[in-house]
Amino acid sequence: MSSRKKPGFGVLVYFAAALSIGLYFAFAAVQGDYGLFRRAEINAERDQLAAQLALLQAEVARMENLTQRLSDSYLDLDLLDQQTRDVLGMVRSDEIVIR
Repeated sequence: MSSRKKPGFGVLVYFAAALSIGLYFAFAAVQGDYGLFRRAEINAERDQLAAQLALLQAEVARMENLTQRLSDSYLDLDLLDQQTRDVLGMVRSDEIVIR
């Protein structure tokens, strides 16, 4: 007669350890500092910052345009008049101010 051995307790421990290590690495790949969820957060933040950068670049371009229009080489009299009214509060002698 041939005797059959039951699998040893060590084999069960080995497979349990391998399974738990595999689950740990799968969890880390999804939830960890460099996981899929963190990557999605970083991508969303990147998109938000890119939109904010585009707004700031448009504002800088507008301000550069205004600055160039008030420079010595090119003077926009309408813009100068508007700035004088806004900043200094000046009016012409033939105007009536209603508040």
